[in-house]
Amino acid sequence: MYASNDQFAAASKAGFDNFMAIAKTGFAGFERVVELNVATAKAMFEDASDNARAVLEVKDPKELLAFNASLAQPALEKSIAYSKSLYSIMNESQSALRKSAEEQASATQKEIAALIDKSLKNAPAGSETAVAAVKSAVAAATSAYDNATKIVKQAVEIAESNFANATAAAANNVAAATKTASKRR
Repeated sequence: MYASNDQFAAASKAGFDNFMAIAKTGFAGFERVVELNVATAKAMFEDASDNARAVLEVKDPKELLAFNASLAQPALEKSIAYSKSLYSIMNESQSALRKSAEEQASATQKEIAALIDKSLKNAPAGSETAVAAVKSAVAAATSAYDNATKIVKQAVEIAESNFANATAAAANNVAAATKTASKRR
């Protein structure tokens, strides 16, 4: 496949560079998740401390029930914010990895196409039908890959939309439940 040591060295370097780019993307995403988790843990500790102080000041059971009900909406909002942040980090990391994979696949497709063209130019006389069949197969495979890529992108977009809708619905349901619980008191 490689005509010279220089081509082999260039391909090896490109493969290593791709691996390092993917590794850096993965570590950057991991680092962001760790930072998010540390910030969330700190906030949860502060909230728990504040809530414990507030519970110590409660004078009767009715006041305790009201206090507990008042915690539901902020807790849900924080949970939703955490989920959105985590989803954003994962989505950005996945997008970067997908872009890298698409670039690598495109480069590989070009390299294979060039190799096939070079090989077919050296095909023996009378093999025009076989050459046309090989070119047609390569075109079909490329088309199938492009279609699969489009389908995956559409699925990701639908999943993102569904996640946003589910998050909004959950927030609305808890808000409604909190209002209903407040009215019953």
